[in-house]
Amino acid sequence: MMAPAASTPLAESLAEVRQRLADALSAAGRPATDARLLAVSKTKPASLIRDAWHLGQREFGENYVQEALNKRAELADLDEIVWHFIGPLQSNKTREVAEHFAWVHSVDREKIARRLNDQRPEALPPLEICLQVNISAEPSKSGASLAELPALAEAVLAMPRLRLRGLMAIPAPSEGSDAQREPFARLREALEALQARFPEAPLDTLSMGMTGDLEAAVQEGATLVRVGTAIFGKRHSPR
Repeated sequence: MMAPAASTPLAESLAEVRQRLADALSAAGRPATDARLLAVSKTKPASLIRDAWHLGQREFGENYVQEALNKRAELADLDEIVWHFIGPLQSNKTREVAEHFAWVHSVDREKIARRLNDQRPEALPPLEICLQVNISAEPSKSGASLAELPALAEAVLAMPRLRLRGLMAIPAPSEGSDAQREPFARLREALEALQARFPEAPLDTLSMGMTGDLEAAVQEGATLVRVGTAIFGKRHSPR
């Protein structure tokens, strides 16, 4: 299949987001390679993911297991595509995620981690894991508390089919750079505390920042920014 023309709306929006990320890294005094763009493709058709792949995007984030598996099958011919599961994960969905994804950003309790570990096929490399933190302590949101992090990290580090890489959070919406940066700073400090406690662990990832606050996240050390709307347009719920 031919690559999409360079003047398509997707090409323009993807270029704009890449430039935003590059500008944010420059403003933060960080190297251009310090953070990667994760294109959040939930509810979007496989054809758009294919177009983004032809434009050089390789990492994609999905929230709904069955939707993601259907897309993965449709796009099986694409090389080097990396699938991240970033949505809430229920126990009855862990096997599909363990078998078909490279990354999971939403591990918030030991039970889910243990199921992913036990169900990760031996033929695949260890599953890359981020622990989800409820950084704004919102009752409606998933995520471990800051107090729960050390024990959860220690448990995951002992699981041989998982590789603990870092932390993920979705802060409560806020206006203004200072207000946006505050929860991201707390997440960075939490990762630094884990790095000091577990110096042998490959804890190098802060999955934080989305369309509305990626600059603030990059200022506080984001290494993966999860952007959907600014790339693919507004989403419509599949349910």
